[in-house]
Amino acid sequence: MGRQRPETPTLEEVAALAGVGRGTVSRVINNAAGVRESTRRAVQRAITELGYVPNLAARSLAGRRADAVALVMTETDWRMVGEPFFTEIVRAVGDALADMPATPVQLLLTLVRTDAERRRFVEYARGGRVDGVLMMSVHAEDPLPDMLAEAGLPTVMLGRRSGEESVTYVDADNTGGARGAVAYLLERGRSVVATITGPLDMYVAECRLRGYREALERAGVEVRSSLVVEGDFTQESGRRAMTGLIERHPELDAVFAASDSMAAGALTALLAAGRRVPQDVAVIGFDDFLLAEHTEPRLTTVRQPVEEIGRAMVRLLLEEMEDSAAAWRHVILRTELVVRDSA
Repeated sequence: MGRQRPETPTLEEVAALAGVGRGTVSRVINNAAGVRESTRRAVQRAITELGYVPNLAARSLAGRRADAVALVMTETDWRMVGEPFFTEIVRAVGDALADMPATPVQLLLTLVRTDAERRRFVEYARGGRVDGVLMMSVHAEDPLPDMLAEAGLPTVMLGRRSGEESVTYVDADNTGGARGAVAYLLERGRSVVATITGPLDMYVAECRLRGYREALERAGVEVRSSLVVEGDFTQESGRRAMTGLIERHPELDAVFAASDSMAAGALTALLAAGRRVPQDVAVIGFDDFLLAEHTEPRLTTVRQPVEEIGRAMVRLLLEEMEDSAAAWRHVILRTELVVRDSA
């Protein structure tokens, strides 16, 4: 018999006594899958000891879900939506949701670019139409993640707005990946190494530029601002940047582009200028999407673990949906240099 208490015990008290989160207690009460047997027994012991009686009406209300997750793209430039990065992430997230053993969850794609669209989306999400939000392509000053957090909506970002990010996110080791790529070029005798960055109001682009600079500094090579050109992650921006670099620095013998699309654009510009790759100029990209296998020559690049990123984003979001009191978490996944023909 559980000990009697003068007041009605709460779900939070059961969770505290069992040493688990509130969401775990809910899963045990609802006999959901995915709970360890030892954890299930600990929760059941706490329920018995406290004399907790589940509120069936509250459980019914709490279980009223939309079974839908929004994947929000905050990119203001429509061209970016067609870039390989976006399509690969959408596929990875969709696959991760499809692999869920429990109730199927619908993935809703939406583009949010203006203050009015931000307000409308927050009201839409608060109205119970989605259970959680995944975000991608977030720029430094975007307030939407904070608006969602203030509204109590479970949110997980791909990447982060700054090094002080307070919202849950999943990211790749952008600095380490870029540093390793540029170090590889230097170790193979390249001496004038340029970089084509992404838009520098995005932390991902800042990190890849930092990795470039760190590799040069560690090798005792001067960091020259004229060898750094900002792109926007598109192929056309890579072509334009590479054309300008060749004109200013005909002695250039390597370039690190912060995306595969920009690296492909750089290859086009080098071909047009009569430069051989990699004999005259070595080229390395970042992403390792299908595009890298089909450039001429095939692209050496830094691989992001896209499938793992998608799974991690979905896992963290589902955990936040189950336990609204869960603390934000930051996950950074390793990258890998994939050597092909261009460097």
